[in-house]
Amino acid sequence: MVAHEIPETGTETGDRFAILVTDDDAGSRQTLASLLQDRGFETVQAASGEEAIEIVRVELIHLVFFDMHMPRMTGLEALQQVRLINAILPAILVTADATRGLLRQALQAQVYSVIPKPVNKNVVLHTLTRALQQVYGEPPPSNHP
Repeated sequence: MVAHEIPETGTETGDRFAILVTDDDAGSRQTLASLLQDRGFETVQAASGEEAIEIVRVELIHLVFFDMHMPRMTGLEALQQVRLINAILPAILVTADATRGLLRQALQAQVYSVIPKPVNKNVVLHTLTRALQQVYGEPPPSNHP
């Protein structure tokens, strides 16, 4: 199945949700995307905050993972722009630098959660599931609000 196609129905909970993984590090981005794909999620990948903004503008995305530290635009800066397109889109920030100041900024930006790098598979899946259930319940929306 092509990464941009979102199935109408599926046997697993995950395969009705499209998740955007944004990270300038190709290895980190692909590792997280593979983990999500293995659980039945559709994934779209962005190498920068700017690319993520464009994807959210044209694709049906249910949740975004943002790496905090990317060139030109941080994950929080990209999230501010994404919120102008889709105010309820849940976002999870991934960072190797989870300081108190960053956690405070993430809270103010209404980030659902901050996950430390290197990511733990169980933490990622648990946090993702909780965020999707909180925002969408079951089943997810079929188009943009």
